[in-house]
Amino acid sequence: MLQTEILNDKGSPIILNDREERVVNHNQQILNSLGYEVNLTSLTAISKRITEQKFFQIKPSEFMPIVVGEGTWSAELLTYRSYALGGDFETGIVNTGAENDRLARADAGVDSITVPITNWIKEIGWSIFDLQLASKAGNWDLVTAKETARKKNWDLGIQKVAFLGLVSNPGVYGLLTQPDVTTNTSVIPTAISQMTATQFNALLATIIGAYQTNCNFTAMPTHFIIPQNDYNGLAAFPDPTYPLKTMLEILESAFKVMTRNPNFKILPVAYADQVNNAAVSGLNTNIYTLLNYDPESVRMDIPLDYTNTMANTINGMQYQNAGYGQFTGVKAYRPQEMIYFTQSVVD
Repeated sequence: MLQTEILNDKGSPIILNDREERVVNHNQQILNSLGYEVNLTSLTAISKRITEQKFFQIKPSEFMPIVVGEGTWSAELLTYRSYALGGDFETGIVNTGAENDRLARADAGVDSITVPITNWIKEIGWSIFDLQLASKAGNWDLVTAKETARKKNWDLGIQKVAFLGLVSNPGVYGLLTQPDVTTNTSVIPTAISQMTATQFNALLATIIGAYQTNCNFTAMPTHFIIPQNDYNGLAAFPDPTYPLKTMLEILESAFKVMTRNPNFKILPVAYADQVNNAAVSGLNTNIYTLLNYDPESVRMDIPLDYTNTMANTINGMQYQNAGYGQFTGVKAYRPQEMIYFTQSVVD
């Protein structure tokens, strides 16, 4: 409804004539239809910027290898793993002074892992009426807004699957929900940022050893992924009396020295916080992950990245197109090269 009580800069009311009031009412009716309702006066200026919804966004490829474009249009991905089957080294030692009817044998074995591919598709649609009504505002591209919303839906969906898998499909796992990865509950008994100096030193002394024991000393970790809330607290000093280095700086330096990898990374992710993973069956905890960033160790596949079709119409009035893609969950192909550290959260 027209706001007839319009004041000038001195606070006195402004009276519209018949023509001015009709113009304002006409513009009001246009914007009120199909969800564009706003209150207008003859002095209202329509903002040239649209306030868009904000999303928490991260790049999953910073945390794990993402392979794009392999296996497009397939129903599943098959990956072979090979094993050395040579037995102990000592079995190859022979006594050249005696007869040897049978020699020890070295061999290789192969098994396979099948990962299902999930298909995704969503459509958007609009009519000429929608376009004309939106164009009246002069500041909103309706088709772009719809396409942006759909692409954002894909991006955020892939992001969540990458870390938590699909709640609706227990067979699609995320980086933090791998069923074959060992969980350690003793090394990190409380949030790192809340540890005493003694607890913090104990962590530095044991965490790499726990990882190497888990993988039989065959690999070194490259990434340490921790809950966002704990990461935020690592700007504190372990000993306030001697504020020389923060807990984060000490932790990063220790990992780089112990792994002999100057590029070792400590990365925060909100999905590792109990408050953000409580809905995931079997998780519901603060979770820390040490892993080896290697596509032969762990990876997620996107056989078909986000694609959209050309817009089409049957009647010349209503238009639509589809956006689609294919993805898998995350798979730890060498689960011993990952390890989880969890802690109980008391509500």
